[in-house]
Amino acid sequence: MKRMIYIAALAALLTSCVQNLDTLPLDKTEPVSEYVYGNSEEAYLAGLTRLYFQFVTNDLTDMQPMDGGASELIRAFWSVQEITTDEAKCSWENDAWVRALNTNTWTGVQNDAIYAVYVRTLQGVAFVNEYLRQTTPDKLASRGVSADLAATIQTYRAEARFIRAYLYWMALDCFGNVPFTTENSPFGGTYFPSQAPRQQVFDFCVGELKSLVADDSPMLSAHSLYPRADRGSAAGLLARMYLNAKVYTGVNMSSEAKSLCEEIFAMGYQLSPSYANLFRGDNGQNASARQEFLWAVDYDNNYINSYGGTTYILSASMASTDITDSSRPNGQVNGWAGLRTPYEFVSKYYGVSGQNYQTGEYQTSDRRGEIFYIKGRSESMEDALYSFMNGWTCLKFNNIPSNETNQSYLPQSATMSNSNVDFPMIRLAEIYLIYAEVCMNLGVPDEALPYMQALATRAGVAPPSEITPDFLLAERARELLWEAHRRTDLIRFGVYNTEALLWPYKGGSAYAGAAFPAYKCLFPLPPTELATNKALVQNPGY
Repeated sequence: MKRMIYIAALAALLTSCVQNLDTLPLDKTEPVSEYVYGNSEEAYLAGLTRLYFQFVTNDLTDMQPMDGGASELIRAFWSVQEITTDEAKCSWENDAWVRALNTNTWTGVQNDAIYAVYVRTLQGVAFVNEYLRQTTPDKLASRGVSADLAATIQTYRAEARFIRAYLYWMALDCFGNVPFTTENSPFGGTYFPSQAPRQQVFDFCVGELKSLVADDSPMLSAHSLYPRADRGSAAGLLARMYLNAKVYTGVNMSSEAKSLCEEIFAMGYQLSPSYANLFRGDNGQNASARQEFLWAVDYDNNYINSYGGTTYILSASMASTDITDSSRPNGQVNGWAGLRTPYEFVSKYYGVSGQNYQTGEYQTSDRRGEIFYIKGRSESMEDALYSFMNGWTCLKFNNIPSNETNQSYLPQSATMSNSNVDFPMIRLAEIYLIYAEVCMNLGVPDEALPYMQALATRAGVAPPSEITPDFLLAERARELLWEAHRRTDLIRFGVYNTEALLWPYKGGSAYAGAAFPAYKCLFPLPPTELATNKALVQNPGY
């Protein structure tokens, strides 16, 4: 059952009857629920599967014509969180969405990555709302659902509510005021939801998550059934929302975050002894890696045929010339020549030295810095933003299982075009870093020192003697590199759009980088959505 959620989306649980779930809620006027749902568990489990599947689907239904792989939510969210910052740049010059994200020059004109985040998140919310409508006690009773199954469905409903909160978090983080609906909202072909203030969406999500972590919640207990969400997942997302509350609402919620982190520490999660193994092809099966995950999205080469997610990160991080019959540096057979990390970032945060671009050798005192590939590269992106061989390749996400080497894995990876690497959505190290930041905000930084020392020990570096904003911003860069946190972090620390932190091509075409307008701390609502729903108001500045 471990891989039930995503396998089921394409295989066993999608029987001929359950496939009608694909029409919900896109055609909200068609009364299909009575022949989709009945009184057996499979249909309700498949409905829940459809909700999880929203993070990895390439289905272009109800989306503008665009590349299916680029439309996947994890890929799109990763792109807006990373390529717009100092952590990643993309060499795909022919893609307008890439050029805009690379240089922070997006406008109100449609951008595929921004559009995909908007549509996937809010479409996912609509799916959750419909699932909740179809699983009320009255609905279940009318279908003759047994008491035992009704109780089980309550846990499914709790997971659905978590998924909705996570999708709303992504939307409010990127867009601010967003269309807001719940299972109690009107729905149908003539209903267009109005925008809710960011505060209202935040308050709703916090209320939902607090309910899900309460003692009487039907949510699965922590460590229950990987990769499904559980009480630890809900607590982790709530801690993240508390951390960013001042950005979202103007109210500092450090005290709430501190208390919640301490509750999470008591849930039995443990740091993985190996940082590298957290991102290897067997991270979903590796017990020592999984013990750090509060929630992850499951990718499996055998079942997920996608150009998104970790397949995107893996394949776009290599060039086809890097992949030979005798070497596949990250276990991937395809090289798309897209994503890399600026040398300036690697140098600043990992203190690399002795790099040899012919042999690919370099030194770093931080074990987390052993994830780069520089053979055949050039150091600087100056005048070469769209040359893939300029900059450092990041192999943090690596399809080679933890018990294999490049050479031993060659026969297995020869035809593997997709990824087996599960994407960590929330993990314990993030909770450690949240705790350190809120302890600093509350004037008790020493309480968090043991947690920072634990991360330092795993990284093989000297532990910090104090916790400061500069240390935390740098430590989050090192620990959470390429995990889709950077944009949110830079905004919270007040340096995303300012001159306080510059990086190559920030804010335009100049290599040295420049500040850009503060309104770009939010993305524009897609023009197609504004044209369709006249109740929407574009974000200021666009």
